[in-house]
Amino acid sequence: MFTPFPRMPAGPYPPIDPALFSQSAATAQTLMNDAATVLKKLAESRSFAASVMSAAQEGKTDEVKRLIRSLGIRSKTDVYFNPDGIRLTLSPPGAFPCCQLVIGLRWNVFPPFHG
Repeated sequence: MFTPFPRMPAGPYPPIDPALFSQSAATAQTLMNDAATVLKKLAESRSFAASVMSAAQEGKTDEVKRLIRSLGIRSKTDVYFNPDGIRLTLSPPGAFPCCQLVIGLRWNVFPPFHG
């Protein structure tokens, strides 16, 4: 049977302190707000979506990042793209990496290869 998380050894656990967990959740909400801004612009502006796609297909990672940042988001943004689509990874701008939000979007579907 598949276990999604490794089992912790039996024994005493440290006291529960949800402070960091709650802070991570609050920070993740900020990432979600930034993601909503990006997704809204991509969905509503064909010219913006075309600019992002064009820059990505030309391998211009810095330009893709510049376009995404031009929307006024504060999250650190890493991008990865290939002929099928783009993956955006949003992280908090500070030095403490408590959480990430990854968005994958497709812009191409290749037909199955029949050889």
